[in-house]
Amino acid sequence: MKGMATTITRCGYSLLICLSFLYSSSIVFEAYAQESSAPSTVYIEDMTWVEVRNKIKGGYHIAILPTGSTQQQGPHMITGYHNRIARYTAGEIAAKLTNALVAPTITYAPAGRIHPPEGHMQFPGTMSVSAGVYEMVLEEAVRSLKQHGFNLICLIGDSVGSQVSQARVATKLTTEWRADGVRVLNIPNYFYKNGHEEWSEVMPVRVPRPEAHGGHADTSQLMAIDAEGVRDNMRAVRTERDYKTTGAMGDSSVATAAIGRKYLSLKIEAAIKQIQHASSHAK
Repeated sequence: MKGMATTITRCGYSLLICLSFLYSSSIVFEAYAQESSAPSTVYIEDMTWVEVRNKIKGGYHIAILPTGSTQQQGPHMITGYHNRIARYTAGEIAAKLTNALVAPTITYAPAGRIHPPEGHMQFPGTMSVSAGVYEMVLEEAVRSLKQHGFNLICLIGDSVGSQVSQARVATKLTTEWRADGVRVLNIPNYFYKNGHEEWSEVMPVRVPRPEAHGGHADTSQLMAIDAEGVRDNMRAVRTERDYKTTGAMGDSSVATAAIGRKYLSLKIEAAIKQIQHASSHAK
């Protein structure tokens, strides 16, 4: 009996030590979590989970989900063009809204049938997924953001192949979450109603069809944020007939970073206005 009592006493003492350790650890952990310095970035992938949590608790209720596309953009531009643009513009939008964070960019989008290849898939380097797969990935990403506490999730698509799917996912999830007060918005003004056509009529350099794939507008935008992504010696004037062999149309030879910055600012401002309008009408 004496030996049993001693054993029980030792077990109780060990349990007390373990509980004390766990309690102390939780205090230290919670103190760390609360005191973690707030980063200057708005990109979730550049933050720790503690920093993301604290931002959400501090009022960052908007999440921006940028979508790009890995596809050919002519012989003079990198295949990650849309991804670079989408990430950059999403960051600028979030910074100006002051209560938004940017989720990691979705880099694959519908870009043509894989086999036999069609569309952009006819050019090496393009990565394509079906609309169904794209929508599944997009939906799960949005559900993740809702789970963490965001109640306004905005889809910013820089590729034409993503627009219809994004609108469909936004409508589906907003309907599903109406009772929760969570909305998902596709932001088509970023891509379609951004003032590019009007700007093209008055910009310093006049070129035919500046919005042509891989042409003046596209090249200028990439030059503005990632000049190394443009191969200057491959820039040229290209026609629709050239597209079959080069994957580009339009005049990229006179593209400039200054003009690119204007194009980008128009996208950014169009998105901000649409998001702010939606936010004000939700109150």
